[in-house]
Amino acid sequence: MSRVGETREGGVLEPGKVLAVFSIRPGRGGSIWVRAGWAEVSRDGSVNLHLDVLPLDGRLHVRASYERDRRSDRPPIALAGAESIV
Repeated sequence: MSRVGETREGGVLEPGKVLAVFSIRPGRGGSIWVRAGWAEVSRDGSVNLHLDVLPLDGRLHVRASYERDRRSDRPPIALAGAESIV
């Protein structure tokens, strides 16, 4: 059994990892994912949130970031149900 914040190497809560933070709201055609900010995992396994917006319902969803890696030429991976806003 592992404690909260403990993961195997390469896990979501790996120290130094940057995560995406979303507020997910119900919409007419499905869920609407609003990028609320980003999070970073500290050496002790705690997570620091950096929010650009506050969710109306008080709930946030944190997941691995799928943005383009600046060191890579690979395109970003789209999130299921997410709309791209340019």
